[in-house]
Amino acid sequence: MERGLLWLPLLIVFFWLAWSGWNEYNKVEAYREWAKGFEKAKYDIYAIMGLKGTELTWGKPTRTGPTDLQTLSLEDVQSIWLVVDNHSVDLDSPPETGKEIELEFQLKQEATPIRVPFTEVPLAAQWGKFLHQQLEKVETS
Repeated sequence: MERGLLWLPLLIVFFWLAWSGWNEYNKVEAYREWAKGFEKAKYDIYAIMGLKGTELTWGKPTRTGPTDLQTLSLEDVQSIWLVVDNHSVDLDSPPETGKEIELEFQLKQEATPIRVPFTEVPLAAQWGKFLHQQLEKVETS
């Protein structure tokens, strides 16, 4: 009886890990289907993002597909910043880590910026550089 009680927490942890893995697998599969319609897309546990032409769309990944989808046009963006721990940092020399990592989009017509969360600074910096290049292309055309 005592041995059974000792194994019970391990069994519970095993089932929780199996459920978590199944849940994350379903999120990634739903993201793959959603991302087919974009030229460039990224999956992150905090947010998914896709770019098609000058339209940038992002939302929260779930097992049934993305939720809280928002879209903006790069034509409406004034500037793009990488924000790490509530401080704007240079895209070319970002810190290695941070607790809160976001790309910030300052729109031409709005005072409040839009922020999209990321889990890794290098991934956010790569996206920031790419979107900054796309923004320059939009401004010159």
